[in-house]
Amino acid sequence: MLNSRSLLICLLAALPSLVGDARADDWTTVGSDAQRSSWVRASPKTSPTTVSDPDFRFLWKLEVANKSRSGYALTAPALLDFLISHRGFRSLAFVGGSSGGVFAIDTDLARMEWERRFLPGPSMSSPECPGGMTANLTRPTAAAMPSPLGFTARGRRAPASSGVGPPGEGAVTLQTAINRPAQPRGGRNRSARVRPPAQRSLRGVTLVYALSADGMLHTLYVSNGRDRVPPIPFLPANANARGLIVVDDVAYVSTRGGCGGAADGVWSLALESGEVATWESDGGAVTGSGGVAFDPDGTVYAATEDGSLVALKARSLELLAASEPVGFRSSPLVFDYRGTDHIAAIAQDGSLQVYAASDLGQAVATAPVGARTGDPEGALAAWKDASGTHWILVPTAESIAAWKLTGEGNAMRLAAGWESSRMDSPLPPIIVNGVVFALDGGSASGKAKLHALEGATGNVLWDSADSIEATATGHALSSGPGQVYVTATDSALYAFGFPMEH
Repeated sequence: MLNSRSLLICLLAALPSLVGDARADDWTTVGSDAQRSSWVRASPKTSPTTVSDPDFRFLWKLEVANKSRSGYALTAPALLDFLISHRGFRSLAFVGGSSGGVFAIDTDLARMEWERRFLPGPSMSSPECPGGMTANLTRPTAAAMPSPLGFTARGRRAPASSGVGPPGEGAVTLQTAINRPAQPRGGRNRSARVRPPAQRSLRGVTLVYALSADGMLHTLYVSNGRDRVPPIPFLPANANARGLIVVDDVAYVSTRGGCGGAADGVWSLALESGEVATWESDGGAVTGSGGVAFDPDGTVYAATEDGSLVALKARSLELLAASEPVGFRSSPLVFDYRGTDHIAAIAQDGSLQVYAASDLGQAVATAPVGARTGDPEGALAAWKDASGTHWILVPTAESIAAWKLTGEGNAMRLAAGWESSRMDSPLPPIIVNGVVFALDGGSASGKAKLHALEGATGNVLWDSADSIEATATGHALSSGPGQVYVTATDSALYAFGFPMEH
């Protein structure tokens, strides 16, 4: 029998495994990861087979106290699947409101955990300069690509692991758990390109970041919304910011429209020193609701409306490379194709352009995909199926289109795969364990509708019918274990999926 000291050691050793691994592939930022792939590699419940089950359904709606500004209401939630706090166990969604609110929502119980209020911004707004809180909330995000094993949540939704080893080996000691060496990151070798499993340590604090209308970056504890440090000056007040992300203790965001006097470009903020760096675009606004994207080495990519796809150095934002100035209409998407990094974006003419990260000079593959060309909020999604086929998903003028990548080097090609049924306003999709969730944002007189499609064929698996009571815009989707979340212009968060197991 274990004595009290041994039992305490076992419990402390097991606790980080419950907390740390649950954070390995949480949806931490817009597009899920630093590459903006919008791809959840694995899910404990969601699959093309289970989504057709009657248990997958509309779960709840929670409206928050927020006033829409020029069609903007709530950001897609950043997620934390498993938090152990003084209040007990929580699964939380963090949503930003256009009128200056930050809302933490318990996704198991559909109730408000806490909220914070910041200055709402100017009373006047426009689609070009909506004012208020325009950027998404974010949690710290690794530059490395997520593990191929995907989501590794522990706790209420999957079996827990023990701190006791195999027979005869005894318990895992607390010191071993704390001192486990960090996995290397960076470089071009395959092992460094993939995000390692979360380390089981007691170090670190779980935070969420918000950029308020006055240009201040707020660092908040996820458990109660209080400031960890005083707000840090980042942007001019009332800038139109997109794609907030924190990588390696540096915050990044893109700006457009010259709103509040903020130059169009990319901004970085070193969290420790407060130093701000800016890359100013000479090719028009930085496009896309996802802002910038990162390759596993930390290089920053941005696409400009009338200019080039550019590669920038982390933190300093020094220009490293640029494509031909064809003009773009979406955020860049970074993905691994057969062991090398590539970047995709939608050009002004509606074509899909794919570049090798090693040489942005010219696209290595293009295709006339009919993408939406009048939408500055454009974004793509990418995934790889079980057969090894690489897919890129494109919102077109009336559908979601799936394109396959084939070949290598100069022989790389984009081939048409499938196309969804007609939509009024197709928004950027997400992929969860082989299921494509495509959101029709609806029209002025209609409502948004969520569709689940089989990722390799486009076959319809499920839709949300009339569950969503308003339209939706921009990046409005995110996903946690067994559930998909939608934000709509009625300032409500909608949850679909499998009900919590009691």
